[in-house]
Amino acid sequence: MMSLRRFMLCAIGGSFFVSQLTAAVEWHVIKINGRDFLSVDNIAKFYGFPNPTINGKNVDLNNGKNEMQFHLDSREILLNGVRNWLSFPVFVHDGKIVVSRIDLAKTLEPQLRPNMIPKLDRVRTVVLDPGHGGFDKGAISGYGYEKDYALDLARLLRPLLQAKGFRVVMTRESDVFVPLELRARIANATSDSIFVSLHFNATDRDPLATGFEIYSLTPRGAPSTYEDGLTLASVNIQNGTEADAASVELSSCIYHSLLGHIGEFDRGIKRARFAVLRLTKIPAVLVESGFLTERGESRLIANPGWRQKLADAICTGIDNFRALADSKKPPLVVADYRRQKPGGAAPEKESLVNPAAPPTLSLDMLHSERPSENPAPFQTPTPSPIGSAPVEP
Repeated sequence: MMSLRRFMLCAIGGSFFVSQLTAAVEWHVIKINGRDFLSVDNIAKFYGFPNPTINGKNVDLNNGKNEMQFHLDSREILLNGVRNWLSFPVFVHDGKIVVSRIDLAKTLEPQLRPNMIPKLDRVRTVVLDPGHGGFDKGAISGYGYEKDYALDLARLLRPLLQAKGFRVVMTRESDVFVPLELRARIANATSDSIFVSLHFNATDRDPLATGFEIYSLTPRGAPSTYEDGLTLASVNIQNGTEADAASVELSSCIYHSLLGHIGEFDRGIKRARFAVLRLTKIPAVLVESGFLTERGESRLIANPGWRQKLADAICTGIDNFRALADSKKPPLVVADYRRQKPGGAAPEKESLVNPAAPPTLSLDMLHSERPSENPAPFQTPTPSPIGSAPVEP
C-alpha cells in the first residue's frame, strides 16, 4: 500500500483532491496491475458514510446528504439518484470492494463535494452548440432532421438564458455547416463561460432505445464509456482536460434537471472524447435529448411543446451550475426537482439489479461529433478538418 504523502505526490496532473484533505482520514491506495484503487470502506469513512450495506451485488452508501450504489463487476453506478458510468469496474480484491482512483477523483469527488472543485470560475456566458447543420443532417426520423431540432432547441434556450442574465453565444444560428474545430474555437474565444452542445440520439441496434444521456470529456488515463480498454487517445493531454471537474459537475447539474423535470429513461452521465469536448478549454458537455429512432420518442421530439420543456430543464440545470460557481450553493438533484412538482414526492429508489453493459464501439466513433450508440445507416457523418487522429500534447 502507498502512504498518503506518496499518494499525493503521484496524483496524475496534480489535481486530485487529496491535497485538500485533513489528516483525519488516511487514504490507503491499493496497487492492482499497476493501477491505483481505494476500498469502498476507505471512501465511506472519508465522506462520512456509515458502513456500506451489501445486498447481492449491490453496495449501498447513504449518509443523508449523498447516496451511492455500486454494482460489483460493473462500471455503472447510481449517484444521488441518477446513473453514472465509471471508467473501470468496481470489484472485490483480497476481500475488499475497490474503486479506481481515477473514478474517485474525476467522477465521484466533483459530484460529492462540488463546492471543493478547484478553479470553478463564475459563469456569465453560455456557448450553445446546435449539432450538425447544412449538408450534415445528423440523425433522421419520420418527422424531421436532428440538425433542425437541435437548432430549434438552441433558439428556445437562448431567450430563457438571457432572461436570467446570461450572455449567449451560438456556434450556428441558421442551417449551415460549422466544422467541429471552429465550434471549439468559438467557445475558447469567450470568457467566464461554459459550452453546451445540443443533440438528439439514434441507434440501429435497438429501435426501442429511449432516454437521455450526457457526456463530458473522458479523464486522461481512462477509457471512454464505450471503450473496453485504453487507447493512444487515453493518455494524450487534451484542451478539455483543464476543466475536468467542472465539466462533470456541469453534466450533473443539467442531467439532474432533465430527469427531474421530464420523465424519460435515465441512460446516464457518460464520458467520451468527441472533438467538441476535446478541443474546448472551458467546462463543456454534450447533451443527447432523446432518440429519433424510437417511434414514440421521435414523435415527442417533433413536438415544439416538448422541445420547450427540454429548453426549460436545460436552462434550469445551467442556472443551478452558475449558483454553485458563483456562491457555492449546493446543486439540486433529481429528487429535489421532483419534490418541487405539485403533489411531488421523492422518487422510489432505483436499483442496479441488472445493469446493462454499454455496447462496444469502433474507435472511429470516438472521434465523431455525436455519440449515438451506433451510427444508423442513414446518418451522414460529420466531416472534421482535424481528422480522426487524437490531438497530440
